[in-house]
Amino acid sequence: MSVNVEIKLRRANKIYYEGETISGVLQITCGSEIKHDGITLLLEGLVNLTISNKNVGIFEALYNSVKPITLLNQHSDLAPSGKLPIGITEIPFEMPLICPKEPKILYETYHGVFVNITYLLKAEVKRSFLAKSVFKAQQFIIQYRPVRPAEPKSEISFSISPETLQKTAKERISIPRFLITGVLDSTETCVTQPFTGSLTVHHTEVPIKSIEMQLVRVETCGCAEGFARDATEIQNIQIAEGNVCPKIAVPIYMTFPRLFTCPTLITKNFKVEFEINLVVIFGDDYLVTENFQIMLNRTS
Repeated sequence: MSVNVEIKLRRANKIYYEGETISGVLQITCGSEIKHDGITLLLEGLVNLTISNKNVGIFEALYNSVKPITLLNQHSDLAPSGKLPIGITEIPFEMPLICPKEPKILYETYHGVFVNITYLLKAEVKRSFLAKSVFKAQQFIIQYRPVRPAEPKSEISFSISPETLQKTAKERISIPRFLITGVLDSTETCVTQPFTGSLTVHHTEVPIKSIEMQLVRVETCGCAEGFARDATEIQNIQIAEGNVCPKIAVPIYMTFPRLFTCPTLITKNFKVEFEINLVVIFGDDYLVTENFQIMLNRTS
């Protein structure tokens, strides 16, 4: 006796904005007529916070701040107790996407390491203990509505040399002489647009093996009593391989992965911020890193 449950949303891309109504049908396929004790649908939105092992010592101070934050929790009875016929039964549903209590906002869907923001529809066909209830979950995506940028973007120039590194005078003597300059088109970028710019190697005593760009997420979980801050790499792309020809501009181009990035988010309980690391690896495996804090948004 097989029972198959599917949650089919009317919007194919499963992307919704706060204040909209999520709608669709609950499709139940039965191989034979079955009895049930009611059919329910739960709309759930949660921010799940996790403390990493290295911060376990301050767990007690952060206990209250690492509890899940509920953004949506709506329950709907789709059908009372009864019978389902052989074949396909479709039950329509509609539920508003509104956060009724603090923080009174639906954050964007985000899948991180220590911060996860997820939205789910959970259907249940209740049956007796011996028959076992049937469950089905469907994830959907919440995004902010795009807004127009407040002001035009401004370029950011940078220069990397032994003198710009945070080293002591003695350490700088042993560093090979080099000079790399470049420009970032902006450190404020829309998550759907690429991060762009260029760099130029002017000279170097030691050949360059590789130039790479790392996208890093910085997740902070905490409150007034304390906080835990962890940085993890999202992606690493190589923008140059081998010894780079001097005085030729090398383009910088990085797209942001969907779901693993979101507009920069700062709340009283947690933060989700992003950084870019420009990594230069020399032939002798000496490594130089330049860090840029970036602000992600969602603009039209």
